[in-house]
Amino acid sequence: MEEIDHKFVEVNSLKLHIAEIGSEFSPVVVFLHGFPEIWYSWRYQMLAVAKAGYRAIAPDFRGHGLSDQPTQPEETTFLDLDSDLLALLDALSISKVFLIGKDFGCAILSRFVLLRGERVSGIITMGVPFVPPQPANYSEKLPKGFYVSRWREPGRAEADFGRLDAKTVVRNVYILFSRSEIPIANEDQEIMDIVQPSTPLPPWFSEEDLAAYGALYEKSGFQTALQVTYRRSMHEQANIKDPRVHVPALFITGEKDYFLKFPGVQDYISGGLKSSVPNLQMVNLPEGTHFVQEQLPDEVNRLVLDFLTKNSQS
Repeated sequence: MEEIDHKFVEVNSLKLHIAEIGSEFSPVVVFLHGFPEIWYSWRYQMLAVAKAGYRAIAPDFRGHGLSDQPTQPEETTFLDLDSDLLALLDALSISKVFLIGKDFGCAILSRFVLLRGERVSGIITMGVPFVPPQPANYSEKLPKGFYVSRWREPGRAEADFGRLDAKTVVRNVYILFSRSEIPIANEDQEIMDIVQPSTPLPPWFSEEDLAAYGALYEKSGFQTALQVTYRRSMHEQANIKDPRVHVPALFITGEKDYFLKFPGVQDYISGGLKSSVPNLQMVNLPEGTHFVQEQLPDEVNRLVLDFLTKNSQS
């Protein structure tokens, strides 16, 4: 990935690491990673959109990867990450962008497009659809060993992860969440115990990829990531006057994505999602898992570029 440049931008008194490729005069595409992903999870898409004439920017969120830790990680919210995104665009003198989000990056994207719709040309979500500002109750209908329920307990995930190095944590999470079943631990297990050391990585995720992720998370650890992803409410109060998305939107999902088995998710996707995002295109990739952009980069890149071309101003 030598073509991709790296720099730090001061945002809300923190230095955020960003990866970037493409001309500063080109239309901008900003990529928002999930957990335990990082800028690197967008490597294939960044190269593809830059080759097509766009400027690709992928930040590490505060407390993730090479970006600074906030002074109080336990207080970090989704609205803080939205504030960082706005400040980043202002610092780089970018007036309008396409936003592409994955997993909990979609929650950040969803808030931003509702609060700052004038700054957004279009949105693409992967793994998780547009998330309206309302509570999700899927965890109430799943067993006690459900990973989100376990990781919401203060200190439990930190203790579970703390037994292992960062590389092993990332390895286990990629193995668990690339399956089609929701990770559920037995009563005498922690989530990291579900994966046996002999379990191979997904065939599309190399040892080189794993080493890159591990090195990035060695600096930051997972404290802020766990706090934001699993303990902060996705329906934090915000001054959202209109809960609908008025820009073009694309939702790319994999048919084998475990997230689709959460109670109520399929009903929302087939029902309420379209009313919240009227100008929405949905594409389902039959072999896709939760990490669809890394697993099937050629197919995802084609969909992304078609969407950008269709919705870019001439």
